[in-house]
Parts: sequence; structure tokens; C-alpha cells
Amino acid sequence: MKKVILFAMVILVLTACSSTPKVNLAGEWKLISYGDVTNPTPALPGVETTIKFEKGQVGGNVGCNSFGGSYETKGNIVVFGSMFSTEMYCEETSAQEQGVLGVFAGGMDLSIQMNGELLAITSADGLSVVNLARK
Repeated sequence: MKKVILFAMVILVLTACSSTPKVNLAGEWKLISYGDVTNPTPALPGVETTIKFEKGQVGGNVGCNSFGGSYETKGNIVVFGSMFSTEMYCEETSAQEQGVLGVFAGGMDLSIQMNGELLAITSADGLSVVNLARK
């Protein structure tokens, strides 16, 4: 009987250790920087750059165009579904928009790191990052 109880306890502990806590992205975030993970580009000053995560939907504006789509978190991974974006051309914000939306596009597993009110979303290849702060 002791072996059965011990076995059940070991299984319970292993199950608890193997589950990765789910990161809560819900809420509105402001873009801090984006681009090269070792030397990110600061967000453009004075440009409305917000991203909102709510109930599996993501949307916002990272310069001139609005965007949206779906997302799902799996532990410290986020996967964006099909994304849409308006297609106005704004020369002063196009690099920022391409940098951020380029990380979100592709339906690949992206790494998430939260540190208090800061969020970093890193591309699947580990080369690009989007850094956000909770609003």
C-alpha cells in the first residue's frame, strides 16, 4: 500500500512540475522597442503604439495602420493566427509597423517573457523582439 501511495505522490509531483504556467497577456500594452534582439529600435516618440490582447483576440495600432487577429498562449509561447492590417502608407512609421507585424506574422511559436509590467515577444528564430509595457 505504501508503494502505491508513494507512486501516486511521485506522479502528482511530476505532473505539477511539467505543466508550464500560462502567461496572462490580457490588457493593453504600449510599444517600447522592436527589432534586433541585441539592439532593439526604440518606438517612435509621439506615435500611438498600442496592442491589446483580450479573449484570444489581438489588435491595435503600431504607427499608422490598425491590425488584428487571433492568438493563443501555451505556457511561455504565443502563436498568432491569421492577421489583418489596414494598408495606408505612412513613410515615417513604416519601418516600425513592418518590424512589429513581421514578428507577429507567420503562425510560428513565439517566446514570451514577462517581467512585472514588461513583456518581450521574441521571434521563432530568436533574432527579433517586440518589447511592450502594460498601459
